[in-house]
Amino acid sequence: MTSLLPSSTRPTAPPGAGRSRPPAVLVTGAGGPAGVAVVRRLTALGHRVVGVDADATAAGAALATVGAVVPRADHVRFVDALVALAAAHGADALIGTVAEELPALAAGAGRLAAAGVATWLPDPDAVGICCDKAAFARALRSAGVPHPATADTPAGLATVPGPWVVKPRAGRGSRGVRLLDVRAEVVEAMHADASLIAQTRLAGREFTADALVGRDGELVTVVPRWRDDTRAGISVKGTTFDSAEVTAVVAAALEAVRLTGPANVQGFVADDGRATVVEINPRFSGGLPLTLAAGADVVSAHLTGIRDPHATLPHLWFTPGVRMSRYFAETYTSDDGSPVADPCAATAVRA
Repeated sequence: MTSLLPSSTRPTAPPGAGRSRPPAVLVTGAGGPAGVAVVRRLTALGHRVVGVDADATAAGAALATVGAVVPRADHVRFVDALVALAAAHGADALIGTVAEELPALAAGAGRLAAAGVATWLPDPDAVGICCDKAAFARALRSAGVPHPATADTPAGLATVPGPWVVKPRAGRGSRGVRLLDVRAEVVEAMHADASLIAQTRLAGREFTADALVGRDGELVTVVPRWRDDTRAGISVKGTTFDSAEVTAVVAAALEAVRLTGPANVQGFVADDGRATVVEINPRFSGGLPLTLAAGADVVSAHLTGIRDPHATLPHLWFTPGVRMSRYFAETYTSDDGSPVADPCAATAVRA
């Protein structure tokens, strides 16, 4: 795996770089579930993919055509590393799969464009709202979109009925989330950590929806699915479903924050059918493979919109009732980063 950590030098072009070859797609966050899903979809379609991550052992980098290590997004050389890799491997488009990287990518979009790398990045203000749960609650309340009552101070808890979910103002993957039933415990937690917010705990069935919003704000698709089973905030079992109510509230939430590009919207459907949005992740989701299996190829549509900002993206339909059951899979590499054969890979069986 190529290394572009701060102490590294610019990579040299691989053998055969002078020959004609199709352009590659640079995918960041190749170690996360969303990054792995994007890498796998692009490679399955025959694209050359450069998968990058700050973690040298990122699984998606091993699954990509080329894997590379880059600095974290908060490092001054993050964009330098991406530009160097694009030049070395002929990448003409970038897909970011980590929400926390989006501000750095937006700031470096001009440099990427000058290097011939096209991007489609959401407005930094929209990303900021989505990544700040208190700001997100205010935006949805202002737009009249159903959202759980939220307080970001102990004093504000007076208007938030229990039981409660207490969580970090900025966070993901269910990290630091606590379910509390006693108001005094919520107040104590918020006094101890000013970064926490408290929300009314919703009843009903949990859903998530993958969405793609065009550059003009038009919805390309909304694919809702039930979160039948989750572990560490990642869906491991799910089922797609069709609901006009859920689609409408998802669309309203996306419009309220003015997000474009890929998005993952999470919420609950009450017993009476009313849908409430809890949060929006401004990126592809870890459950993306189910949306792809249901027929909505949001990855290809997004790539089309990256390479051609003026392209008209058609509405993507999907099949309700498609079920997913996720299992672990492995990648193997040697000390020098070269692949090691999968001992469980399918082989031809002789009759």
